[in-house]
Parts: sequence; C-alpha cells; structure tokens
Amino acid sequence: MEVARSESGVRSEKIAAPVAKVIARTKRLQVWFIRVCSSILLWTCLVQLLTVGELWHPSFMANTTVSLVTPPHHPLPLLPLRNYSSNGYLKVSCNGGLNQMRSAICDMVAVARLLNLTLVVPELDKTSFWADNSTFEEIFDVKHFIDSLRDEVRIVRRLPKRFNSKYGYRVFEMPPVSWSQEKYYLQQILPLFSKRKVLHFNKTDARLANNGISIDLQKVRCRVNFQALKFTPEIESLGYKLVRILKERGPFVALHLRYEMDMLAFSGCTHGCTKEEAKELKHLRYAYPWWRDKEIVSEERRSQGLCPLTPEETALILLALGFDKDTQIYIAAGEIYGSERRLAVLRAAYPRIVRKEMLLDPGELQQFQNHSSQMAALDFMVSIASDTFIPTYDGNMAKVVEGHRRYRGFKKTILLDRKRLVELLDLHQNGTLPWNEFAAAVRSAHEKRMGQPTRRRVIADKPKEEDYFYANPQECLCEGANCDDLLGPGKSSSIR
Repeated sequence: MEVARSESGVRSEKIAAPVAKVIARTKRLQVWFIRVCSSILLWTCLVQLLTVGELWHPSFMANTTVSLVTPPHHPLPLLPLRNYSSNGYLKVSCNGGLNQMRSAICDMVAVARLLNLTLVVPELDKTSFWADNSTFEEIFDVKHFIDSLRDEVRIVRRLPKRFNSKYGYRVFEMPPVSWSQEKYYLQQILPLFSKRKVLHFNKTDARLANNGISIDLQKVRCRVNFQALKFTPEIESLGYKLVRILKERGPFVALHLRYEMDMLAFSGCTHGCTKEEAKELKHLRYAYPWWRDKEIVSEERRSQGLCPLTPEETALILLALGFDKDTQIYIAAGEIYGSERRLAVLRAAYPRIVRKEMLLDPGELQQFQNHSSQMAALDFMVSIASDTFIPTYDGNMAKVVEGHRRYRGFKKTILLDRKRLVELLDLHQNGTLPWNEFAAAVRSAHEKRMGQPTRRRVIADKPKEEDYFYANPQECLCEGANCDDLLGPGKSSSIR
C-alpha cells in the first residue's frame, strides 16, 4: 500500500509539474496583457488630454516654445464624431482678403455648430481687388479642417447632387446681418430651415458679434482659427523654410508695411504721393463700387490716425523705438506702392530689409505667383514666428496675427498709435520737436502697446470701434480664476 501510494505521489508530482508551469506561464501572459492594455490606455488618455489641453487651454503650454521652424510630424488622433440630427446645409461664400475670409470661416463654423447644421466647405472670394482664383483646398488643408472639427460640426466638401441647380433646385441666398448675436441666428435664421434644406450666405465678413457670445461658441471660433485652419503642405513647407532662413540669420522683425495700392485707394490716403499717383488711386477707388467712400480728404483721415504709415514715416518710428541699423526686417506685404523709390529711405536706415522674393529661389515661388492669398499665407506664417511684429495699419492681417501671437504666449507685437504718431511726426518734421524728445515721446506712447495681456475693449452699439475678437480672443487665453491674474479683474473694458 505504501509503495502504491508512493508511486501514485510520484505520478501526481509528474503531472502537477507541467500543470504548474502552464499556470505560471498563463499568469505571466495575463500580467503582460494587463500591462500592455494599461500602457495603451494610459497613452491614449495622455494624448487626449494633451489634445484637449492644446485646444482649450493654451496657457497650460505657456512656457513651451511652439516651433515654427520645423513642421509637426505626428498628426493628432481623430476625435469622436459628434452625432446630431442636422437641420440642413449651410453654404457660405467668403468675401475679402485671406485674413478677412479666415475670420469669416471661423464665424460660420460657430454658426453651423449653434444651429446644428451641416457646413459645406466654404467658397473663397474670386472677384475682389486681388482677383485670386484660389479655392479653399488650394490654401487650407481641407481634410484636416473636416477631421479636426468632426466632434463639433459635420462638414462636407460639396452639396448633395439633389440640391444642384442642374436638377432644378434653387438655393436661397442672403447676407446675414453684421455683428449679430446668437439670438439673431436662433430666432431669424434657424426657422428658415423649416422650409428650405439649404441656405447660402453670400456675405460673411463680420457677421458674428465680438462680445456677448457664449463662452463655448467663442472657444469654437478659437478652435477653428488656431487648430483647424491649417495651410496646405506646400504652403507650410515653404513657410517653414522662410522662417528657418530668417532665424539662422538672427532675430528679426516682421513689418506689415500696409502701403499697397488697394489700401491707399480704399482709404483715400495719399500723403507722400505725387499728384499723378493721387489721381490714379482716386480713379481706382471709383472703379470698385463696393468701396463706398469716394470723396475723401487725405489729410483729415491721416490726422485721425486712419491712414497707414508711409515707408518714410515708418523708418523714423522704428529708429525712435530703438531698433538699430543692424536689425533684420522682413517686409510682410505685397507690392509696395511706388516700389523701390518709396522704400529707399527705409532701406537706407535698415540695410538688412528682406522680402520672401529675396530669400527664396524664383522657382519655389512660381506656383504661388498670381495667387495673392497664397502669398499672404507665407507672410502670415513668418509674421507669427517673428521675434517682433509691427503692423503699420490695423487691417485684418494685423488683427489676426496679433491674436495668434497672444495665443502663442503674448509674443511682442507693437501696436502703433497712428493718431499720436502723426502729431509727433509733424512736430518733428517741422522742426518744433527735437529728435531726443520725439524719440522719448514715441517710446512713452507705446509702453503699454506691446501685445501685453489685456481685456477686450467693449463699446456698446459700436462694434466697428471696439476691440476685434480675433485680435484678442481672451476667452481662449486663460481659464476661470486665472483670467484675473493674467488679464486683470473685471469683465471687460467697457465704454458706453
């Protein structure tokens, strides 16, 4: 019996040993599997947190330098698709230059989100002064635009065929009211979709108010502006190259010298122009019916601070602000009116003036020639990446770039007080104000105009005169109680 029990025990041990090994191996596999799954889960959470943090909390990354020298290599993962019942299709035709259209696209995405609509990829202006026939897809990465907003609004590349005019469908067109609140869109626009499945906004400039908009919708505007509207790979690649070349040469100023033919004709500003040039600009102003002001007194507008600084005036202001002769200056603008003749004084003061045409081979720019919006996109990228940005006029590009630089950590942006500068320039040039006093007055006038954190100025019932949302998107620059620390206490700087 003992022998039998002994043999039985041996057999049991022989059987148990491999079983134990199998169990141990299984446990190790289970532990390994749990670790792998946990790692995947943790990395997924981390990526999502970083994505959300980048979209909604730029201040979280405030101390991190955002590279504008080399393009990002890793696309963000797709966000979950927002599931909603669409009330209809919104078709939009943007008007104006690149940055006016950029702001309009942000507004229209916000409107589509508010009204639960399906947005058709926006059409860009092809009939304005610039006569640029570029499509959305030729300037912006359309796939990224659609994918990056899929958790907010449904975007399609084109209307379904059943809504095509070839099939007898007539789309209802209208321009929404300028500077409108959410109430207007909810009460006046949304009911239109009960009778029509498609609505076409044929004007989109400044159709959403700067202020009084819900925080969630303001953040949608920011998200489109800072995340979804990414330039095409061709534009980005050349833009990054421009920035890299400039950075290798040292710090640089991006000067948005808005002394171009269209601006001078539109504004009626002819200070420094010959009589023949003034006549040419006036003729151009009358040639474009949508430029409403025809008879303009140039010197009156200049004294009100409503004219861009001339290249000669700009040279004096830069010297007064303390920029020395060795400063590298990139001119972020189109063709300067009067060409090199008008740039002579500025170039004599700052020999290291460059333009994209001087930094790139002609072949590299060839595909962008005759496409002003694509060329403006390159200037836009360089302006955001510059060490200092100085616009000589507060047009759409100046405002949108200012907002981007605030978003990227309040990078130095000198916002020229043109009304005050005109007074000082005239006093200096007529011999009343010596150089030292002139320079000191210029610096004093701009101590608090360097793009520092501040709240938007609100002017009741005068949206054109108050601070532009896209120049200072304060709702997207801080969160909760941190806003008072960053922007100062109080809801806004209100003027009534």
